[in-house]
Order: sequence, then C-alpha cells, then structure tokens
Amino acid sequence: MRDDNGGRQDHARAEASGVTALYHDHHGWLRNWLHRKLGNHGDAADLAHDTFVRLLSKDTPVCPREPRAFLTVVAQGLVANLHRHRKIEAAYLEALAAQPEAVAPDPETRAIVLQTLIDIDRRLDGLPPVVRRVFLMSQLDGLGQREIAQSVGISIATVQRHIVKALHACCFGGTSA
Repeated sequence: MRDDNGGRQDHARAEASGVTALYHDHHGWLRNWLHRKLGNHGDAADLAHDTFVRLLSKDTPVCPREPRAFLTVVAQGLVANLHRHRKIEAAYLEALAAQPEAVAPDPETRAIVLQTLIDIDRRLDGLPPVVRRVFLMSQLDGLGQREIAQSVGISIATVQRHIVKALHACCFGGTSA
C-alpha cells in the first residue's frame, strides 16, 4: 500500500536499511577508533551513536564506496564539536567561579546558559570567516566599526552588514539576505 507521499517512505526505508547495514558492519570498529582517539569509552560510545544518528538525519542517500573513511570524516566533525563544547563549558565555569556565590545561577540556569553558548558558537561557526571575525571584534574586543573596517580592510558599510548578518544568525539561526 502506497501512502500520499509517493515513494518517499520507500526511500526512507531504503535509506534506513543502508545505515543499518553500515551500523552492523562498522559500529564496533568506529567505537574502537573513537576510543583510541578520545581515550574514553563513554565519549566513544556516545559519538559512535551520534555518527549514525547524523547519517539517519541526512536527506541524501548514504552509500559510500569507502565506508570507514566516510564514517571517520563524520565522526571527526563530532569530535571537533565535542572539544569545542568542552572549551566553551570550561570558559563558562571559569567565569562562574569568578562570581560571588550569592549571584551564582542555579544548576538549571547554568545548563540553559551553557546550551545557549554552544548554540551561538555553532551558529557563528556557520558564518563566513570574515563575518565571524568582524562580529567578534565588535562584540568581544569592543572595537568600533571604523577600527574594524581599518583592521580588516573593508568599508564601514560592509562592517555593518557583517554585524547584522552575524546578529541575525545568533538570534534567528540563519543569515539575513
């Protein structure tokens, strides 16, 4: 029996079975590879799992000629994200430690703030390098638009466009036109 989506369910089933075969054939190898890279069984198991979840969420079919090389590339991206998230968490915890205990946020607020920081980092990472650089010079370094324009070698109008684009990405998760 076909559904109203035409062949989309058939494609989804075929896609899931392709990932299932990859999982069956290579999950153990990937988990061991990640353990050697990370030195931690828990993180290795989590990232191996996340690698296959990422493959299931893809819109395009997954049938690589070199499955281990393909899985390694996907997993390396997740490892980089893990390291970046841990750096953000360490910086946040360091900033919290410098605050008086009386104004320290409760654990739930800390978790929300940390997740927000990680989300903003991911959104900024998706921007072109010059846009990200201009935004960080403005927001973190406290430089004015004229200083940024001179430092980067672009016009003040371009600095303004880059800041708007980065703010839009941070607030709405995309880039402005």
